[in-house]
Amino acid sequence: MNKLAEILGIRFPIIQGGMGNISNAQLAAAVSETGGLGTIGAGTMEPDEVEAMIVDTKSRTSHPFCVNVPLGVSPYGKEILSLVLKHKVPVISLSAGNPAPYIPKLHGEGVKVIVVTGSVKHAKKAEEAGADAIVAEGYEAAGINSPFETTTMALIPQIASAVAVPVVAAGGIADGRGLAAALALGASGVQMGTRFIAVKEAPFHVIYKQLITNAEDTSTIIVGRGLGRIRRLLNTPYAQKLIDEERKGISLSDFIDMTAEYYHKLGALEGNLEDGFLNAGQIAGVIKDIPSTAELLERMVEEAEISLDSAKTKLFC
Repeated sequence: MNKLAEILGIRFPIIQGGMGNISNAQLAAAVSETGGLGTIGAGTMEPDEVEAMIVDTKSRTSHPFCVNVPLGVSPYGKEILSLVLKHKVPVISLSAGNPAPYIPKLHGEGVKVIVVTGSVKHAKKAEEAGADAIVAEGYEAAGINSPFETTTMALIPQIASAVAVPVVAAGGIADGRGLAAALALGASGVQMGTRFIAVKEAPFHVIYKQLITNAEDTSTIIVGRGLGRIRRLLNTPYAQKLIDEERKGISLSDFIDMTAEYYHKLGALEGNLEDGFLNAGQIAGVIKDIPSTAELLERMVEEAEISLDSAKTKLFC
């Protein structure tokens, strides 16, 4: 059995990425029901909102799901960690901060811990701290990115060689070819965010889904590089507004305000492209349809098997 799937108690080694304040129980439960690991992203949401989402998710699925807590972003990290224990959420994903102080207590309550990282150094530290699995996220990914800007193809084999726990590839993956490539590079599974925007169960604005399925290879841009706050977005009017403000010398505090989750929700949930932004990874250009989560995951596994067999044929022909 796949090591990652065995540890997490899931059928397919496919994880839904946290989506900040646009997270929802509907999508997370659908992914878990299908055999992957659905995720609620706590983002900057208040504890009562996260708790309601946890309860809603549990009412929709009996399968394992995950809560992502961005430690350096959420002002309510400790409270949300307490909610994970209170509601016996089986898996937690920790990102944007040091997970070491929290892992022993989580393990003591039987919670599996995934740590998200963008470097070999941090992956090693996460393993030493007791992480059960490590998500290695490359520069291709949507939303907030590592300042190291290491690509997925370069990052995965280095981290897979450096740690013994299962590695999950994230960034630039949306189909079975990406899953096959991740496995070939040494990962045990994949995490996807952008691909799960364009599925039937995802309650995001139709404009967001259309822009994803109409995207080309150059449809995303990076904002915040000069401020040390790298974020990958779809190239929309608001994204261009951010670029313009950077050129004018916007302060870090003002940039943080302009990229707050409030503006993320305006774009993703209301389709307001003038006043809100849309996270998207470079892989958006590959996404051309809006299947159900079940159709997507089943198709990905089938495509991965075909891709791996095809690779053998090409290598040994």
